[in-house]
Amino acid sequence: MSDSDLLEQVLAEVSDGVGTLTLHRPERRNAMTDQMLEELASHLVALVQDDRVGAIVLTGSGRAFCAGGDVQDFDDMGGEGGGADAVDQALLEWQRDIQRRTVGALFRSPKPVVAALPGAAAGAGLGLAFAADLRVGCARTVMKTAFAGVGLSGDFGVAWLLGRLVGPAKARELMFLDERLDAGTCLRLGLVNLLVDEAQLGAHVHGLAASLAAGPREAFASMKANLLEAPHLTLEASMDAEVSRHKATGLTAYHRAAVRAFVSSR
Repeated sequence: MSDSDLLEQVLAEVSDGVGTLTLHRPERRNAMTDQMLEELASHLVALVQDDRVGAIVLTGSGRAFCAGGDVQDFDDMGGEGGGADAVDQALLEWQRDIQRRTVGALFRSPKPVVAALPGAAAGAGLGLAFAADLRVGCARTVMKTAFAGVGLSGDFGVAWLLGRLVGPAKARELMFLDERLDAGTCLRLGLVNLLVDEAQLGAHVHGLAASLAAGPREAFASMKANLLEAPHLTLEASMDAEVSRHKATGLTAYHRAAVRAFVSSR
């Protein structure tokens, strides 16, 4: 084990009701390792269970968000498959599990998740970014599917999530042609929700997440459940599920206080 393997590869902090997770391999553009993914999965479980936390921020150290799989490591191993002639079933099952515990956990988190993109998001790193509820970028933000360029088909939910964001036709274009998308193009396509000054990115995203954390937590969790379920339900079934959650949030202390404040302001 090298000294670098002993260092934390995901930094965690809680303040102002916000749990911030920072992918921390800046010298490799925060490219994924098994250690990083296991640390991320563990921190996500802790933040979802932490009553102090009302929103989660995911970002990267330095001037990148996440470069995806570490291509240098692939080369050192003789390819992503380690030069073997057959797929290692144990590694296959581990990756299926870790994808659920990272991308899946972000996507289904009952607490709002905001991704702050200080630079490049590529390959599997897009899966982490696209699993967030909101994405905030800056002038340095770029995105690239990157799989075709190294002869891989893609993982970490990128195809599914990308298709939901831009539609199936555009997703095919971006996967096959592997175009590098600058910040303005990412905004136009809806891959980021807004762009802010690079120097203000961290503060802006923290403020946004803090405002969500201070908001109606039960309502946000129910909103997210409605949004996740809606594509798989008929209109009638979706409305039935919505009204059950709507009535439940109508019983919360936050709702009663907000109604009183609204009436008082008028």
